[in-house]
Amino acid sequence: MAVIEQVREGMHVVASDGKKISKVEDLKMGDPEAVTSDGQTDPETGGLVNTAVDGFAATSRLPHHTAERLLRIGYVKVDRSGLLAGHAYFASDELDRVEGDTLWLKEGRHTD
Repeated sequence: MAVIEQVREGMHVVASDGKKISKVEDLKMGDPEAVTSDGQTDPETGGLVNTAVDGFAATSRLPHHTAERLLRIGYVKVDRSGLLAGHAYFASDELDRVEGDTLWLKEGRHTD
């Protein structure tokens, strides 16, 4: 079972060294077998996924290519603590494991 399939909203998120990051605010399962997002449709709007990519890129403030990759392979969104901290997005391939109510990130993932 893929790690992202075990993730639930509200889980604690920690770096590989055990440093607390935040909690899971949202997540999206992806299709890691998909090569591109061409031809896929957004199940909520019925429109092409590129429209979803554009909307996600705008609301997340991520570059278009990063937003497309996250939508394709899946991601976890966490709300960073602190003044003006905003949100962080972790791709499904950056998730190491789930232990109890804690999601561990892979070593080397930039979390600052």
